[in-house]
Amino acid sequence: MSAAPSPLPARPRAVIDAHHHIWDLANDLPWLKEERIPFRYGDYSPICRTYMPADYRADTKGWPVTGSVYVEAEWARDKAALESPWVAAVAAREGVPSVIVAWCDFAAPEAGALLASHAAVPIVRGVRHKPAAAAKPADARRGAPGSMDDPRWREGYALLARHGLSYDLQTPWWHLDAAADLARDFPATQIIVNHTGLPADRSPEALAAWRRALEQAAAQPNIALKISGIGLPGRPWTVEANGPVIRDAIAIFGSDRAMFASNFPVDGLVGDFDTIFSGFLTATAAMSDGERDRLFHDNARRIYRF
Repeated sequence: MSAAPSPLPARPRAVIDAHHHIWDLANDLPWLKEERIPFRYGDYSPICRTYMPADYRADTKGWPVTGSVYVEAEWARDKAALESPWVAAVAAREGVPSVIVAWCDFAAPEAGALLASHAAVPIVRGVRHKPAAAAKPADARRGAPGSMDDPRWREGYALLARHGLSYDLQTPWWHLDAAADLARDFPATQIIVNHTGLPADRSPEALAAWRRALEQAAAQPNIALKISGIGLPGRPWTVEANGPVIRDAIAIFGSDRAMFASNFPVDGLVGDFDTIFSGFLTATAAMSDGERDRLFHDNARRIYRF
């Protein structure tokens, strides 16, 4: 006879959602309005609508979300200085989000001024930028302009420490070797890898390479990992598909440097909030209550300096 499955743990006492968005289409968000970009989940027209704290609260109903991290939402880049003050005003009025990750292109001439502008907003904690990346592992090369190796990009990146800001890195796993070098060269700056390193290819070979890349990143103590963004295009979010990815990620980074996030409303394209967070709970059923508390709440609170 096979062993009985582990009982599903109780929901955590408190959740900090480590990555989500809000947006108002009255603002300048080209990718949600007049443009359509290549997107890992395919057609994203269902999220091309205003999504504000009331919508987020409706999606998270039933879960004890006591805090959240807003991550930049691809505003028109010439309006980047307006995004963090707008979100801060919404937060002051609505109580969501708790802290902000803004945007800056570190290689741009105006990077210094933009970082100073973001840092002047009290609830800004970090910056996200997607450095230059290859579309597939075979095309990955070090040293491209706009990449984590680019000297000009690194000059701007160095300013994060001056402002006490962290770095949210969204890049596919085949560039995590560059992230490890960046972390080593700038040990005072916290890096948070977004969306689990984007393990979109679930073939055994690709997952083995993804695990090796995570291990290389995790060897640097100033890199943490957000577990989110692991849906698959055209398929509903299931713990059967994503549980092994979740458990491997935690095994590599440990329960002290990983955290769970919804990526809402974007991941709403593949599953509702309850499905995804119940999946996180199911995937960690064999862990201790303390480990789950860290993954669902404590790590995000510490790393994003609530």
